[in-house]
Amino acid sequence: MCYQVPAMLLPGVTLVISPLISLMRDQVQTLVKNGVPAAFINSSLTEAQWQKAVGNARAGLYKIIYIAPERLLSPSMLDLAQALQFSLIAVDESHCISQWGQDFRPAYLDIPKFVDALPTRPMLAGFTATATPRVRDDIVATLGLQNPLVTVTGFDRPNLYFEVKQPKDKYAALSTCLKENDGCGVVYCSTRKEVESVAERLQNDGYAATRYHAGLPDAERSRAQDDFLYDRAKIIVATNAFGMGIDKSNVRFVVHYNMPQNVESYYQEAGRAGRDGLPADCVLFYARKDINTALFLINQSENSDEITRNKQLLNQMERYCETDGCLRRYMLHYFGEKTEDDCENCGNCNGNFDESDVTVDAQKLLSHVLRLNNAGKRFMFTHTADIIQGKSEDFTDLSTFGIMKGMPRGFIRKLVNRLTALGYLHDDDYLSVTPKVSEVLRGGVKVTMRGRKPDTPERQRKEQTAGSAKYAVSNELLAKLKALRLAIAREENVPAFVIFSDATLVDMCGKHPRSKVEFLSVSGVGQVKLERYGERFLALLRWCNSANQKSQEPTGTSCS
Repeated sequence: MCYQVPAMLLPGVTLVISPLISLMRDQVQTLVKNGVPAAFINSSLTEAQWQKAVGNARAGLYKIIYIAPERLLSPSMLDLAQALQFSLIAVDESHCISQWGQDFRPAYLDIPKFVDALPTRPMLAGFTATATPRVRDDIVATLGLQNPLVTVTGFDRPNLYFEVKQPKDKYAALSTCLKENDGCGVVYCSTRKEVESVAERLQNDGYAATRYHAGLPDAERSRAQDDFLYDRAKIIVATNAFGMGIDKSNVRFVVHYNMPQNVESYYQEAGRAGRDGLPADCVLFYARKDINTALFLINQSENSDEITRNKQLLNQMERYCETDGCLRRYMLHYFGEKTEDDCENCGNCNGNFDESDVTVDAQKLLSHVLRLNNAGKRFMFTHTADIIQGKSEDFTDLSTFGIMKGMPRGFIRKLVNRLTALGYLHDDDYLSVTPKVSEVLRGGVKVTMRGRKPDTPERQRKEQTAGSAKYAVSNELLAKLKALRLAIAREENVPAFVIFSDATLVDMCGKHPRSKVEFLSVSGVGQVKLERYGERFLALLRWCNSANQKSQEPTGTSCS
C-alpha cells in the first residue's frame, strides 16, 4: 500500500529498489494477478528477458519496476533511467542502508549516486517494518532525503502471540508446538548444522518439511522456497538467510529454535507470521548456550566497532528472553513506542508465576553498580556479572567482588531487568544507578521478582477480535474453499495465497456471499479477482447453501 497505491496514482513510472530476487518475483506476481503492469530487473533474467523488459519499459508498458540495488549503477540501467520518467523511487527494506540495521547491504549506499545521475529528481521514499529511532535517522541521512515526512504507524501486531520458552529438550518442545499448529510455519535455527538436523528429524517424523540455508546450491534453495510458498512443504527449517520480504500470508507460526542476535532480526523474522491478520504464534526457544553461539558468530568480524555494536544489540536480545514482564511491551519500547499496558496475550502475561522477595540480592547488585559509578566507571552487564560472581581477576580489590558468587547468571540478568523496569537501574548497554537507588539501599522498599512455576498450564488465549476472525466459521466450508483455492492455484502455477489469503476465505465463510455484489464486499476481493474467480467460488458457496446437500458439487470446484 505504501508505494504500490501511489505508483498507480502518479504519472510515469515508480522504481522500487528491493533486496531480494524472491521478494521481487512474489510482489510482481501478485501485482500482475491484480491487473497492475509490473516487472523486475535482476540477475535472474536471461539476456533475452532483460532486453524484453527494457523494451517494454521504454514503451511505457509498466507502472512499477523492481530492481536490485546492485544493478542501479550498471551502464545499461543508467542508460534506461535517462529515458524513463520516474515519479517515485521507493526503497523497500530501507533499514538495509544502515549499519545499525540487522541486514546492512553495502549496495544500498549506491542509491544516492543513482538519484543524482537522473535528469530530474523524483520523490524518494524509504520503507521498513523494523527500524529503531537510530536506524530511522540513518535512513534519512544516508539516502539524502530533503526535509522528509517521517511517519511511524506503530509496531504492534495484536494478532501475534509471543512466548519465550526454556525447554530442556528443544525438539520435544518443537513437536508440541507443531501439534498445536497444523498450518504452515517457519523454524529458524542459528547454524546450518542445526537446520540440517532439525529438518531431517521432522521429515523422519512424517512432517512435510524442507530446509534452507546459504550453504545449499542455488537450485535447492530456490526449490525449497517454492515448495514452501506453494504449500508443498508445510514447514521450512532455515537460517536467517531465508525470509526477508517473503509475503506468504498464511504462515501460522514462527519458531525460533535458537535466540537471534538482536531484537530487530527477531521481530523481522517473527513478523512473517500472521500477515493475513489471523492469529499466529511466535515462539522462541531460549538456552544460555545460545548466547555463546551468538558471541562466537559476532567475534568472527574483523571490525572492532562492529563487534562492540553487535554485542550491545545481543545484550538487548538477552534481556527480552530473560524479562518476566510483558513481551510485547518490551519490543514496543525497544522500537520507541511507549506503552505502560500489558498486552494480556503473550507468554509472560498469561503465564503462571510465583513472586519472591529479592531485596537482599537487589541491594548487593545496586551497591556494586553504585560503587563503580562513584569511581567514574560504567560496565556492560557481562563485565558486571563477572565481577560480582567472582570470575574477573581484574577487580579482586573491590569490596563487592564476588558478592553474588554462586548465583546463576540467568538470575542476575533477570534481576537487572527487574531493577531497570522499576527505575532503580539505567541500562543503555552500560549499567548505572538512578537517583531512586537509595530507596532500596536504605531498606525502605522491598523488591520482588516473578518466577515461572514448573507446572505452568497451557496458555489461554484472549479472545481474538482482529479482522475477519470475528465471524463464526464453518471448518467444513473453509476446508472446501481452501481446496478450491489450491486447485485454481495449481492450474495457474502460483502460490495459493496469491489467489486469496486465508483471511479472505475466513471472511467469505462469515459473509457467505451469493451474488457478485455481495462477493465484492469480502475483504481482499476487488473487481479483477471477482472477474477471474468469482463464478467458481460463488458456485461453491451457493451449493453449500443449498437445502439439498446431497446434490453433486458444482463442476470445477475440485473440492472432493
